[in-house]
Parts: sequence; structure tokens; C-alpha cells
Amino acid sequence: MAQPWNQLVVGDNLDVLPHVPALLGRPVDLVYIDPPYNTGNDFAYRDRFPDHQAWVAMMRPRLAAAREVLSGTGAIFVSIDDNEAAYLRLLMDEVYGEVNFLAQVVVNLNPKGRQLGKGFATSHEYLLVYARDARRTVLNASTTETVDPADFPLENADGRRFRHLPLRNTNKKFNPVTARTLHFTVWGDPESGRVATTPFDGAVEIGPVFGDGSPAVWRWSRPLIDQRPDDLVCRRVKGRAGERVDVYQKDWLHPLAAGDVPGVRRKKLRTIWLAEEVGSTDTAVAELKDVVGHVFESPKPTGLVRRILGTMPDDAVVLDFFAGSGTTGHAVALQNAADGGTRRCLSINSAEATREGSNARDAGLLTVADITRARLRAVAETVGGGFEELSV
Repeated sequence: MAQPWNQLVVGDNLDVLPHVPALLGRPVDLVYIDPPYNTGNDFAYRDRFPDHQAWVAMMRPRLAAAREVLSGTGAIFVSIDDNEAAYLRLLMDEVYGEVNFLAQVVVNLNPKGRQLGKGFATSHEYLLVYARDARRTVLNASTTETVDPADFPLENADGRRFRHLPLRNTNKKFNPVTARTLHFTVWGDPESGRVATTPFDGAVEIGPVFGDGSPAVWRWSRPLIDQRPDDLVCRRVKGRAGERVDVYQKDWLHPLAAGDVPGVRRKKLRTIWLAEEVGSTDTAVAELKDVVGHVFESPKPTGLVRRILGTMPDDAVVLDFFAGSGTTGHAVALQNAADGGTRRCLSINSAEATREGSNARDAGLLTVADITRARLRAVAETVGGGFEELSV
């Protein structure tokens, strides 16, 4: 029987974390958390610590415990704002290692900016990304969402679209001194477009040069050119010194994968994520309201978590040990439903009482975990994938 997409454990995350591999039968591939920001706001749960040191002391053992349950190829994403961003960066360096830092993403969750109070209208938060081991991680920092077909204006005989990229490396840091093995000549015929590493009838010898005529290097090695001749083309181009012959790569919108089946084009993720791409606090509140009501003050949008999920394999085991309103579990169900994935999510939340007079308390949700449970049950009913509550 297939495992449910969503599982919940109620308890102190520091107590539960050591049991996670046993509960899931394996380490986790991805951790996403949205911990308390130490803002002093009167949330449904405690979000204020007397100073930065107290906040760090609360977070350190939890981040260390999360590292222990993370697979060697896994990664962790942590949301944070300016109140603790600097301290969190140092803490993550300490626990996960500076060499395993992958990115500090700016997330534009409030495009209008906060208008209350003095100073600037803050419109962003951060997302710190670390690998368990940067040399082994399977995290793919790219997406299909930002690929624009208009960037590929040319069409091949088989109907596939492409663009021309110079085979020459345009970065002058790579030159015959720094990359000697990539400085060699090839042969090309600008009439037929054919390119090869050995002479052939009608071909001219072509060496890599920069626009000013100084020696350059190719981006591909000789063996790769021999392996992919159909992805190269020889063309006449106009340069500073007049017409010349050069070699270009056909960069495909849909590159052929195994068995000549068109693959999916991906584009590297930028380190600024806009609300129009991943959602905002307002859309997150609306999402939660549609499922269980307005019972949590600052949920994250599912679009943000779905973008994170897209960096990992579609069978990833996901952990959120500050589960809050259950956004991560909701996002896992939506993503599985969209792409046929088999991701699983374990959410951990405490039985801390919701605040008297809060929307959550008025809705009969007496603890923070009640909010998580209500949302994940509703998601299982509307999106699918099932829901199970576990205990340790």
C-alpha cells in the first residue's frame, strides 16, 4: 500500500527529530522550515525571545538535529527576515559548514511593502539554502517556469526550436593559458554548416578567437564535438575585421533525451523570487482561508514551497518541523497532483495553545497543531494523497 503524501507528528520538534528516520524508514531529502522570526508579534504561537542569543540557543540544537536526519544528497531551506537573518547565516555556517552554503534568496512576499511603522516599506524576506554535502547534493537550482520560448527563434527541420550560442567561450578568464586543452582548431563548411575535428572536403580551419582577434578557447572538448556534431553549425558572421567563419552551438528549447524523446528545458533560478512567481503573504492567507479559514497570521504561499520542491527529485521525502499552518504539506500534495510525483511530507508541530481571542481559538482550534491537522486533512480530501497522524 502506498504511503500517504502527508503525515503529522504532534510534539516538541527537538524531541521528535531524532525519531524521524525510524518513522519514515529512511533519511529525508529536503527540509523546509519557517521558524519563529523573533518579531515580537502576538501570533497564535510564541514568536518572541528576549534577545538574539536566546533565539540562537533555541534554533541551534534543532538545526543540528535536522542535519542528522538529512540524507547526504539532501538540502535544507530556511525562511527568515531581517530580525535574525545575520545570526541565522552564522548559525547555519556553524552547523552545516560554510562550504555547503548554496544561496541566500530574496523572496518578495509583500510587493506593496509594509506601510505600518517608521522607516522603509519592507517587501522581502530571505531563504537560506544549504546542502548536507555540496559535493553530493542532488539539488538542481533550475526551473522550467522561467523558460521563454521566444528566446529560441530558430526552427530545425524536425520542428524543434533553438538559438545559436557561440561555441567559443566568451569569458576571458578561460583562455589558452588557463584552459590549454580547449584551445585547438576545428574544420567547418559554412555552406553545409557541417563541423568536425578533422579535415573534410570544402571545410576551412577555424580557431577560437575573441572579438578583438586575440586567442580564445572552445566550450566543448574534442570528444564532445565528435559526439554531438548535429548540435553544431558553421556560419559566416561579420566581425570587427570583416566577415569570418565561426562555429555555433544549436541550443535547443527541448533538447533530445534518451530515445530521441524531447526533454524539458530548465533555466537557472535567480536569487530574487518575485511575488508574481511564487505568491505573496496575501495569496497565502487566501489559500489558507479557502481550506480552513483565516486562522494563521503569516502563512507562506504554496507557490514558494512548490518552487523549492522543484529543485529536488519528484520522489523526495520532505520534512517541515516548524509546520505552522501546514503550507509545506499542502504544497507537496499540489505538486504531486500536478506532475505525478510521489513526494512524501512529514510535518511536526507542537501542541502549544493558540492565543485567547485569536481567529484560530475562535474557530475551535485550541493548539497550533490543530491548525496543521485541520489543513492537512482538508488537503487530503480535496487534493488527494491521504493523511496519517503518527506518534513517537
